[in-house]
Amino acid sequence: MMISVGHRSGLLDALAAGPATSAGLAARSELAERYVREWLAALVTGGVVRWDPASAHYTLPAEHAASLTRGGRLGNMAVYAQHVAMMGALEPLILQCFASGAGTRYEDYPRFHEVMAEDSAQTVVAQLFDHVLGIDDGLVPRLEAGIEVLDAGCGRGAALIELARRFPASRFTGYDLCRDAIGHAQRSTAAAGLDNLRFAVRDLSHLDDAARFDLITTFDAVHDQKHPQRFLDALFAALRPGGRYVMQDIGGSARLENNLDFPMASFLYAISCFHCTPVSLGQGGEGLGTMWGWETAEAMLRSAGFAEVRRTVFAHDPMNVWFLAHKRE
Repeated sequence: MMISVGHRSGLLDALAAGPATSAGLAARSELAERYVREWLAALVTGGVVRWDPASAHYTLPAEHAASLTRGGRLGNMAVYAQHVAMMGALEPLILQCFASGAGTRYEDYPRFHEVMAEDSAQTVVAQLFDHVLGIDDGLVPRLEAGIEVLDAGCGRGAALIELARRFPASRFTGYDLCRDAIGHAQRSTAAAGLDNLRFAVRDLSHLDDAARFDLITTFDAVHDQKHPQRFLDALFAALRPGGRYVMQDIGGSARLENNLDFPMASFLYAISCFHCTPVSLGQGGEGLGTMWGWETAEAMLRSAGFAEVRRTVFAHDPMNVWFLAHKRE
């Protein structure tokens, strides 16, 4: 919780700028000193921040700032701390679900799309052009020439906005169930002045765009669908012959014993218990959960009819798995 507060308030970024007293950090951040001092004490005793009693200065070590600040060289782990606050807010409802077996709705989760957009910014958007598009040598030339692209479950649409900027000859569509996320994406598109990109509210369990797209992407959007297999079947049908599907999801195994050393496994199972499983169950779905497993994903892709399925895990990002799947000409 304190790391989440530090991220949202800007305190972690401010302290990374250099050592400070509690009063100095409060002034630097334009926050109330008494709260800042208590926050600092929590992070000092938690081993995150260092404290020098002689000078009364606090320091965020460079090796900690590298993974706890915006633009940190190792990625900002403080983004994920926000999920702890979100889970806490949902605890009474989740306890009811434990008793009833019922599920939840996307709108039950405060700031969900805001947090996921921050997550996506560093796990998807930041590596789109250096890594993701490189999993198929033909993707960039096709995008430069002009193709139809769909991002299914697009959230606030950050990935599509960057793609639309880079490839003006292509046409991009984003669908998501949540009206607030689509509204944000539409405002961002208008602000960017992009005319090759549109967003729409769509229930993806009823996707019926037959043979319309040359490329479809999903980023962390399949496992919490009502029926993931039917969803992948619909994406396959929405591709034109020769089309490509790029799918990012959590790279854990379907077998619990294989996940004992998987990065952040207990966190991911907790997120699954509080969000991905109940959201699927709330739609009348299967509730496969966040850690449904790359084996399950690969089997479903093949069952959907994809002729070639290639799995990639980037060395710098062991938590996620990327699939490239082809539809025959």
